[in-house]
Amino acid sequence: MWHNKSVSVVLATYREKGSIRQVIESFLATGLVDELVVVSNNAEAGTEEEVKKTSARLVQETRQGYGFAFRRGIGEAKGDYIVLCEPDNTFVAKDIEQFLAKAENFQVVLGSRTRGTTVMNPLRSFGNVVAAKTIQMLFSTNALSDVGCTYKLFHTEALQKLAPYFTRVDPLFATELVLLAAACRIPFAEIPITFQQRVGTSAITPHWRKWFGLGIQVFLYIWLFWFKNKIHDSHKLSMPNL
Repeated sequence: MWHNKSVSVVLATYREKGSIRQVIESFLATGLVDELVVVSNNAEAGTEEEVKKTSARLVQETRQGYGFAFRRGIGEAKGDYIVLCEPDNTFVAKDIEQFLAKAENFQVVLGSRTRGTTVMNPLRSFGNVVAAKTIQMLFSTNALSDVGCTYKLFHTEALQKLAPYFTRVDPLFATELVLLAAACRIPFAEIPITFQQRVGTSAITPHWRKWFGLGIQVFLYIWLFWFKNKIHDSHKLSMPNL
């Protein structure tokens, strides 16, 4: 609970058996989290057993994909504030207090791995900054420095406005959330967070061809999103099916 507002944390899991219990317990240890929802997205064997050792609520999403998992978690969460995060130990639970403090004045609070303490590859970090500045320029928003960070906070009312426009079911869902907040003119702020080495192996980041390819997709998606909406009435949001 934060100033009489309930707080939900949503974690989506696929390859985080080795870290998920620790991450859940670290969020609960803050004393700020009222509900922790874990979405098993066809998680590796043994993951669900680790979750069941905690007080987190486990839900299933069999449709494979980052976007499918987090969209399911958003639909399940019941808090006034909904925090999205990953259970691979790259993010720090205690940073949630920064998000909540900022949420008193902003409906959306975005974490930035490029502004805080980070282990991110410099080239990957640079790509995130450039993509973020592209959104900032195209939509005339306040400062942005990261487009792929999962760690985010939303007022429930903000997600209710954005949810009808969700289209992405893949990792670009993280970028879609930033784009929707910008396009819908929902007040948002960005804060620096700690980004540390994950436990276990990522399906994408160890392979430079995969994250480079994902980076290209992100840039194309940003420009197509902007162009698709540019050609419609400026006062009416029209989401592209990309």
